Amino acid sequence: MQAAATFPGRDSVAEKFTALGESDQSYLLLLMENAAQDENLIEGLHRHLSLAAEARLLNSLKLEKLGGWLGANAPARLQIRLMETARSSQHAAYQAFRTGLVRSGGLERAYPKA
Repeated sequence: MQAAATFPGRDSVAEKFTALGESDQSYLLLLMENAAQDENLIEGLHRHLSLAAEARLLNSLKLEKLGGWLGANAPARLQIRLMETARSSQHAAYQAFRTGLVRSGGLERAYPKA
């Protein structure tokens, strides 16, 4: 059972975030359905953002798009963790991701103001 929770690794999840094609989106949506995979998903996102921050060229639009897609598609239980991830660094890669995440309105839908 423990081995099932560690599959997939953060690097393979990061690759899915990097490509974000249709099949990658389907894979990530399936991963988000299972709460046991939340840690792998968040670790993969951290890895993806870290690699983007280290890259010679920063693709802000792609990172914004990823933030928007995750904000729109991630279940409510992940919205706070996604925002925590987006706020974990002041690097422009994280800021671009955060911009897309905020624009998606996912956190507000998950936790509406009273």
